[in-house]
Amino acid sequence: MSTRLACVVFDAIELRSVARFWAELLGWEVLMDRPGEVDVAASDPDGLDVALTFLPARRSKSAKNRIHLDLSSRSLDHQRVQVDRALSLGARRLDIGQGAVPWAVLADPEGNEFCVLEPREQYVDTGAVAAIVVDTENPQRLAEFWSTAAGWPVTHDSARYAGIRSATGQGPWLEFLRTPEALGECGRLHLDLIAFPTDDPVVEAARLRAAGALPMNPDTPPANTPALVLADPETNEFCLLREASG
Repeated sequence: MSTRLACVVFDAIELRSVARFWAELLGWEVLMDRPGEVDVAASDPDGLDVALTFLPARRSKSAKNRIHLDLSSRSLDHQRVQVDRALSLGARRLDIGQGAVPWAVLADPEGNEFCVLEPREQYVDTGAVAAIVVDTENPQRLAEFWSTAAGWPVTHDSARYAGIRSATGQGPWLEFLRTPEALGECGRLHLDLIAFPTDDPVVEAARLRAAGALPMNPDTPPANTPALVLADPETNEFCLLREASG
């Protein structure tokens, strides 16, 4: 039994405009647009990119998000093109104290931080999103938890930085970066997991709790409840979704 990483969820005030920004920037498509939810994903049905979901924000953004996306580039010229494209779509440059670094730090139209990386060998085959990055006090602990949750092996870990990735070697990394300052509120991005069709989400929730997840709503929601809300060991909330019945 296991779960898989389904999507990165953005809480947004203007969810359609933010979804369009990310779709155009990544070269992805809006796959679903309905009241209260917009889904964006790569057009390749066989790709292993993690989708983006945009939901109505429960509160305004007031602090740096704990989760952000790193975008890949093929060359320094391509990096400059990516940055210029992001700015033309409504992004802005951001100073979060990064100093002189080879990557560009930007914010999307609602202030969500992201980076456009310089070319790096480890990201040559990831697709548009190189990594989903999580600020953490303990990279090793979170990497171990999310390895259990996503079913991805830990590929590298140190006191400062740890990462996991699909065993296929495709798609983005999920990385955990030690943050020197104290972690604040979780912010407006979170991760969603989904149980495989043959697995019971309640059983999977128990497995995740045994690995360190914290319950955030009743252990056994009604059958028609679409998601169970949990939190990882550092209180980052995530949802365990039910597989849609066919």
